[in-house]
Amino acid sequence: MSTDPNTTAAPAIELRGLVKRFGDNEVLRSIDLTVMPGEVVCVIGPSGSGKSTLLRSVNMLETPSDGTILIEGIDILDPEVDIDSVRTRIGMVFQSFNLFPHMTVLGNLTVAQRRVLKRPKAEAERTAHEMLERVGLGEKADAYPSHLSGGQQQRVAIARALCMNPDMMLFDEPTSALDPELVGEVLAVMRALADEGMTMLVVTHEMGFAREVGSRLIFMDGGVIVEDGDPREVLSNPRHSRTKDFLSKVL
Repeated sequence: MSTDPNTTAAPAIELRGLVKRFGDNEVLRSIDLTVMPGEVVCVIGPSGSGKSTLLRSVNMLETPSDGTILIEGIDILDPEVDIDSVRTRIGMVFQSFNLFPHMTVLGNLTVAQRRVLKRPKAEAERTAHEMLERVGLGEKADAYPSHLSGGQQQRVAIARALCMNPDMMLFDEPTSALDPELVGEVLAVMRALADEGMTMLVVTHEMGFAREVGSRLIFMDGGVIVEDGDPREVLSNPRHSRTKDFLSKVL
């Protein structure tokens, strides 16, 4: 899924004036953000800065209080829009793996294909096997989640999202629940996706991944985007004092 810089593609994701309130607490404060096809945009910031809410708003797991969300030019806040159809274009990977414990890996990878995309069983299983090979778990189709390591479960979760043939992937701190020695195998899969041209919006604490793989790095604090720039530049020479203070504690 490579992008040609000479074509004028619509943004994959465009947020305009995005606001999200929980009661009196304004978690997102008029966020403007554009992600172009093929970009890998990494989002960092302290806990409570609005990173996960931003991500969850992109596919309407959180309903915004105000603003506009365009996915490939489609206004997903328009009541006439089939949000479930748009969601099939957006793969989502969470901190927790959210696998069905009573299903095998193959079952986990085929259930949404068959129910949402209405794929025949044979096609769904063929796609599942292809995606398991893609994340390095081709031999685990018949295993149950409880028999897998955390890193393997997260790779299964990525494969499950890929089975839906999404145009873009959202990652919400996908390595934060993993033991340190298992983080690398998940980041390797994400790096491969980036190399293939997958559009990605990644909330992460992995600064090395952001530096090496990210097209852009966004620092959020207090529900606003404080800084947005080249990852190496932001990490080595942040412009804003809040970014400097945060990075001094995590690098």
